[in-house]
Order: sequence, then structure tokens, then C-alpha cells
Amino acid sequence: MTAGRRVVPGPPAAPADREAARRALDLLAAELPRVREAAYAWRHGLAGLFVGLLGFGLIKGRTDVSKLAAPYGALVGGTLLLSLVCGTAGALLLLRAAHGAPGMVSLASDTAAAAARLRAGEHVETLRAVRALRLGVLLTLVCGAALVGAVAITWYGPAQEGPRLLVRTSSAAHCGQSLRVTDGGLVLKTDTGEVTVPLADIAALGPVDACPAAGATP
Repeated sequence: MTAGRRVVPGPPAAPADREAARRALDLLAAELPRVREAAYAWRHGLAGLFVGLLGFGLIKGRTDVSKLAAPYGALVGGTLLLSLVCGTAGALLLLRAAHGAPGMVSLASDTAAAAARLRAGEHVETLRAVRALRLGVLLTLVCGAALVGAVAITWYGPAQEGPRLLVRTSSAAHCGQSLRVTDGGLVLKTDTGEVTVPLADIAALGPVDACPAAGATP
């Protein structure tokens, strides 16, 4: 007969051990309310941040993205869509962390088993609430960054260029964007600067999609 390992009782618990165990039980009992309170505070803090961001977005700038040069208009639309999706998901996750998911708790017939199940369920719910809180904060910050990026693009994105005119005279040809008509002259914005073409010298003019390259025959 082989001798197996024997389990013997350990040393009696010291007062410090009992105090540590009591503190651990208190922490486990209060961990879910603490996470709920933290999620509630984060939700209100991020809501205040977004009030400021919305005020920032209302500062006067371009209001018509169709005036942006391609593809900046589509980029603004995609960034706003990303902001909407991340903001909605982040808000739902913060609500999930602060208030929990709707559900029912089933109790066992045995009182001890029911208490143990409730304690285990609270711990699992705490872990889920922490994950929801972290992901919700991250998505909300991404939403804010995307919103600021969309506003910045509408402010600083290049404007869509107007139609180009190709103006021919008896001695030269000029191509550019029509700016204005002065006394006896048509002012064009060309790649080399503003050029004034006398109206009396214009032999022909017409719109073009793009100006010919420098040195090319128009």
C-alpha cells in the first residue's frame, strides 16, 4: 500500500488574516455599485464634453459641403457617419455599464445555493460592466475626435474651383477662372496669377474642363 499525500489543517488564522478576508468580502460585495457609480459619472462627464464640442461645431464656417473640392465632401460625410455610429454605440455601452442590462434573476430552491449564485452573478455582471465602461469611453472619444475632424475639414478643406475659361486673342491664349469684369477687361485667375484680358482683344472664349499644360498648344 503506497502512502499518498495527506491534507492537514494549516495554522490558525491570525487577526490580520481575518481582517484581510473581511476586507476582501466587503470589496466583493461593493464592487458592482462602485462600477455603476463610476459609469454614471463618466456618462455625465462625457455628456458635458459633447455639449462643448457641439458648441465648437456651431462656430461659423462652411455650411455647404458641396462647395468643397472632391473628395473632401465625401470625406466629411464619412467622418460624420463614423462619429454617429461610434457615438451611438458608446452611449449604449455607457448606459449598459451604469444601469445594467434588462433581465430576470432565477432563484434556486436552496437558500444557500441561491445566495452563492447571486454573489457569482454579481461578480460576472461587474466584469461585464467594466468592459462596457471601457469600450464605451473609447468609442465616445473616437466619436468626439471624428466630429472635430469633420468640422476641421469643412473649415480648412480646399474649395471647389469654379469653371475655367479659355480666352483667345490675336496674339495669345489665356486660361483660368473668371473672377470679374472690369472697365474694358476680363480678369482671370491663372496658375501664374491674375491676368486682365482687354475685351476688345478677345477673339474667342469658351469653358473647358481643365486648362492645357504650360507650353501646350491651346
